[in-house]
Amino acid sequence: MEYRRLGNSGIQISALSLGSWLTFGGHIDDATADSLMSISYDAGINFFDNAESYQAGKSEIVMGAILKQKTWSRSSYLVSSKIFWGSEEGKPNQKGLSRKHIFEATHKSLKSLQLDYIDLMFCHRPDKTVPIEETVWAMHLLIQKGLILYWGTSEWSASEIMEAHLICEQHHLIKPIMEQPHYNMFVRNKLENEYLHLFKHKGLGTTIWSPLASGLLSGKYSNGVATDTRLGDENLAWLKDSTLNEDRIAKVNSLQVLANELGLSLPVMALSWCLKNNNVSTVILGATKTKQLEENLSAIDKYTLLTSEIMEKIDGILQNKPVLPAY
Repeated sequence: MEYRRLGNSGIQISALSLGSWLTFGGHIDDATADSLMSISYDAGINFFDNAESYQAGKSEIVMGAILKQKTWSRSSYLVSSKIFWGSEEGKPNQKGLSRKHIFEATHKSLKSLQLDYIDLMFCHRPDKTVPIEETVWAMHLLIQKGLILYWGTSEWSASEIMEAHLICEQHHLIKPIMEQPHYNMFVRNKLENEYLHLFKHKGLGTTIWSPLASGLLSGKYSNGVATDTRLGDENLAWLKDSTLNEDRIAKVNSLQVLANELGLSLPVMALSWCLKNNNVSTVILGATKTKQLEENLSAIDKYTLLTSEIMEKIDGILQNKPVLPAY
């Protein structure tokens, strides 16, 4: 496994990590979840990603139970949670980024995960109804109390992250060190354009999600959508609509030809492409089967095969490289 520094913090995070969205407490049984975590840990993964809202809180409970029965040293792994949507009825103050919800959600996650502290806590989305200053102070206080160690954001704009930094600098508060953005071959603008100033001047780290574009870059949707897949779930129609279209499927087919030429599976090439970005701290893997996870883990040994020439060929297929402003 390769380890990368998480932004300008002092911690090292595995370049590949394991996420639990839609899987733990949902699409897989607890025994499979246990196997996936064990395979990941044995492969050198030291970061497990979660959130208060995943499976209405069940994901954290499953992960917590697994961690509790492991003999792994607590200092050998990182666990995250994310706060915004809540896991209860959705009444006022049960979601969002108010100080009240942030504190209550943190205590609930600690109980579910059976941990004394959470390593990485993310503000899962920006909250337009709460002053960023209130959120920043709440995260600072959680760190002071030892309930979380580092904080960051997920799907915030560069201007919102910058505002949080300015508030921290004004009041001498602990700054956010990481962002969890959507990033893959089809979703590129934030990592490759919008956040460049933050990478250069603020040392922002990233824990990217959906590197396989919800399975599209696995190649399994090239012949249609099966009912037993993520995009075949009627509850995720919004995800299907934003992921699948004829243009993307045609590009996936061209990418498959290139992957074949390299002797790689399409998902391994797609993960390798993400790993090639120096501003990616860790690529969060999602898996429902151990075989699938083991294949994806091989990307850590394969991404050097993606030379500058191969990366140019990929860009030629995708035709979506962000155009940076000229200065």
